[in-house]
Amino acid sequence: MPAKSAAQQKAAGAALSARRGDTPKSELKGASKSMLSMTEKQLEEFARTSRKGKPQHVKH
Repeated sequence: MPAKSAAQQKAAGAALSARRGDTPKSELKGASKSMLSMTEKQLEEFARTSRKGKPQHVKH
């Protein structure tokens, strides 16, 4: 499932970085912190989504 907004894509990238050990998990905030429960494959799919044409945020 691809990211629906640029913010979601960025958060997934941050969570993926923390999961791989590149950045400390303590530096994560908000959505990226809650995304740690996702699998690495799911995070890769969200983070790989192109930001071109995506809104910054999506209202629920």
